[in-house]
Amino acid sequence: MKWVSVKNEGKMLFKSKLKLVALAGLVLSVLSLLTHFLLAKHTYGIVYEYHSSVTIMSWMPKFKKSDLSISNHPSYRRLWAPVRHFESLHPLANRSGDYAAPEMQSTGFIFVKIRGGFHEIRNAISDVVVVTRLLNATLVIPEIQSTTSSKGISTQFKSFPYLYNEDQFIAALAKDVKIVKTLPKDLKGARRKKEIPSFKVPHGASPYFYLHHVLPMLTKHSVVELLVHSGGCLQSILPPPLVEYQKLRCRVAFHALRFREEVQNLAIKILNRIRASGQPFIAYDPGMTRDALAYYGCAELFQDVHTELIMHRRAWMIKRGILKGNLFSDSAEQYRNGLCPLMPEEIGILLRAYGYSSDTIIYISGGEVFGGVKKLIPLHAMFENVVDRTSLSSSLEWDKVYGQEANLVDQYLIPPPSDNVVMRSQAWKNSGPRPRPLPPPPARPKMYNVEGWWGWVAESDDEPESTIMELRTNAHRLLWEAIDYTVCTEADVFITGFDRDSKGNPNLASLVVGHRLYQFPASRTYGLDRKEIAKLFEEIRDTLYQPNHTWITSLRKQLRISLIDGLLEESKISKSRSFLAFPVPECSCIANDSMKRSVNTSSPMQKYDIPVFSGEIDQCPSWMNVPTSSQSREETEEENDKDDSASSGLFLWLGNGNQEGDSADISNKEEALVEDQEELEGGER
Repeated sequence: MKWVSVKNEGKMLFKSKLKLVALAGLVLSVLSLLTHFLLAKHTYGIVYEYHSSVTIMSWMPKFKKSDLSISNHPSYRRLWAPVRHFESLHPLANRSGDYAAPEMQSTGFIFVKIRGGFHEIRNAISDVVVVTRLLNATLVIPEIQSTTSSKGISTQFKSFPYLYNEDQFIAALAKDVKIVKTLPKDLKGARRKKEIPSFKVPHGASPYFYLHHVLPMLTKHSVVELLVHSGGCLQSILPPPLVEYQKLRCRVAFHALRFREEVQNLAIKILNRIRASGQPFIAYDPGMTRDALAYYGCAELFQDVHTELIMHRRAWMIKRGILKGNLFSDSAEQYRNGLCPLMPEEIGILLRAYGYSSDTIIYISGGEVFGGVKKLIPLHAMFENVVDRTSLSSSLEWDKVYGQEANLVDQYLIPPPSDNVVMRSQAWKNSGPRPRPLPPPPARPKMYNVEGWWGWVAESDDEPESTIMELRTNAHRLLWEAIDYTVCTEADVFITGFDRDSKGNPNLASLVVGHRLYQFPASRTYGLDRKEIAKLFEEIRDTLYQPNHTWITSLRKQLRISLIDGLLEESKISKSRSFLAFPVPECSCIANDSMKRSVNTSSPMQKYDIPVFSGEIDQCPSWMNVPTSSQSREETEEENDKDDSASSGLFLWLGNGNQEGDSADISNKEEALVEDQEELEGGER
């Protein structure tokens, strides 16, 4: 009996211990949970950075062992080295000695509404500042309507601050124009009541327009409103006495317009992630937008629904007077004339034929390429390291850039039924007994896919209105293009497939070219002559991936010419429409007078000097202390008549679907090295 009682006491003691252990575990769990919440609250930044580092590992660069990574290698210099003919150019947009500060007495306020894409906004802002200086007025921070018309975007960033640093913009231009953030209360109320004069400014308006039409109204009412819808609102090429206004444009675009901190930080992160491999990279802007393709009549270069989408947009442009021409155009003829973009596949062939290896890093700008991902498949097949902003950043990083946005439920709202429909429905219900109707026939199977953003093409001739999400995406697109603009400007090599927008004006790629020419004039920027390139591709259209030696030689010569003569062509075409696409010579200087004299003397390299430089570029002031260009053998890259060669087997690996091309590259390495050296030596003789 005693033994049984001891046994029961032992069981009770054991149960008590279990309860204590369970209670202790519960208390520890609660404490752990509270600690977790506290740590999560105070260490969000650490977790955020960790998540970002894990996310970007979706792209891992793949490189092959190659001697071309050595910076002093002849082939490396031929592909990546600065363009020697532009090494003496340096940016100079400083105010001259006789440039006066803005007058204390202002003629009034200029309020500006800007509508358009990234490049149109950038052009318009620089022009508006010049107009403000011309009229001795006070500029109100411009309103970017792509953000104000969007619903659900962050209230923290709106209008101008959505894209640019507002305080930096005001401070950088303090010695040029007076800038305020808002209108005075009395004028703000008059603007809301639409009691102030408003001007819809045409593209490229002359100074005469502002001095004789806008200025009188500004003086009378103390405020005017300018509506800018097509980019630049001041003519690109100004008379020589107004050269200081051209320099002001450069100060606005290249110094005052800084992206806000969140955008700038993400752009720097993406650049650091690309350069983490230690290899140079190419930035490529396809320029393939639906509107540009419709404007130039390039519909037949695509297939299926994309052709219909382009034709819909072209008909819309003709109806609204944006485009004057026929609905149907010969796309093949437009392509041969250089009026249609080069496809990503063709750009890939150009780069491979010139000598860029398959492990070259290529950053694709411009977001989604019209035509779908299938248009990029050949480029991915030729180059292993093709990336864009989505593969180099995380969604959390972009959420930080977007700010806190409203959670929109985007759907097509069904309108309420009309009174007639309600009356007929009530009459049908109150009509009494009636014969039972026959069942409806079975629905016909749909032979098309109506899903996706293009589904309306199969059901309607009219494109639906933009949804709430599409309007918000338009605002996001400004931020995407800001990131692309920064990366492309800093790239070692830049190449574009098309440089025109939906109105025939220079697009984002042209502004990148202009910024690089201002800030990094010697960087490699290929200004492709699409008409000549199209002729070359027509020669090998049936054997696209097996070009012969003669074709590769001609192509390489054409690409080398595009490094210099391509910029001359840009100056003839783009500068008349956008000063920022070619800000030379107004915003540049030459480091020494030797290059300035060489332009006017007969020399072997005279054909590569851009004529517009002759006698127009000032010598850099002594305080800049810029280094002079060296003519040594190691720093010289000569574009002579003797072309370096490579085996046409360069593309066999893709044409045969195996890795034979890699062995062909290796087998011809020695020959290519010898020819690279001969090209460099030929430039010194």
